[in-house]
Amino acid sequence: MTRDIILFIGGVGVLYFGAEWLVRASARLAASVGVSPIVLGLTVVSMGTSAPELVVSLVAAVGGNGDLAIGNVLGSNMANIGLVLGVSAIVKPLKVSGRVVTREVPMMLVITGLLFPVMWDLRISRPEGLVLLAVLAVYLRFVFRTAKDEEEEVLGEYAEFAKQAVGLTPWAAARDLLLIGLGISGLVLGAFAIRESAVALAEALGLSELVIGLTLVSVGTSLPELATSLVAAVRGEADIAVGNVIGSNVFNIAAILGVTATVAPLSVNAQILSVEFPAVMILSVLLVPLVRAQLTIRRFEGVILLLSYLALGAWVLL
Repeated sequence: MTRDIILFIGGVGVLYFGAEWLVRASARLAASVGVSPIVLGLTVVSMGTSAPELVVSLVAAVGGNGDLAIGNVLGSNMANIGLVLGVSAIVKPLKVSGRVVTREVPMMLVITGLLFPVMWDLRISRPEGLVLLAVLAVYLRFVFRTAKDEEEEVLGEYAEFAKQAVGLTPWAAARDLLLIGLGISGLVLGAFAIRESAVALAEALGLSELVIGLTLVSVGTSLPELATSLVAAVRGEADIAVGNVIGSNVFNIAAILGVTATVAPLSVNAQILSVEFPAVMILSVLLVPLVRAQLTIRRFEGVILLLSYLALGAWVLL
């Protein structure tokens, strides 16, 4: 078991650095060719921080560990809201724009809710995976079309986030391409290590793959979101911190489950519909009144999010 714990920790470390290299290098390259900062933040950064969940879920699904794949996605969405936003708000209150309240959070709720009828027959088939990918395409089109109408202070946050890409030289571009390759390699190697160690730990501890996916694996794959949101919160870029979480939750459901089910249709454990999915929805709905109050997630509200995450996590485990 000690070997599996070391393998899991090592896998998480490789996964984290792989995602970090991929996000930073992709962001610089995208900005250098004229991608707007806010589109960059809502797409490249959110997709990059969701890359660990994608690779881990794909590896798990192809290996016949469907519970691990779905548990990873649902657990990561819970961790993104309760752990990532909770800790970020405790470090520094998050003042967000009206867009987050009126558009981003409702869209996240709708897409999360869409997962229930998709899983109702205890299976996510290839056609349903394609439907989820179509939902992702609609979401991305919406992001691109509305980006130019964003508020000035929000645009300023994303411009600050992406300014390192200005004046990218051919040598720097080659370096970033190398980092992207290394990042993808790290994601794949880390995902395999996590999958192997998680399955072994589940057997050794007498726990199901679903529980391991909802706890150890989901927290491990949420580290990129936690790092990105914490840095953004400390810099006073609250919209990036919150937008990163919302975008990642959308990508986790629409992209990760969409791609995974298209590659390898998933069987859904009945417990997911009665316990895990309601827990994700409770945390998602809880976010609405918190961001509506003065458009700020204050420190005590961050504590509420974190405690709610821990309580719901305990409910899922028990």
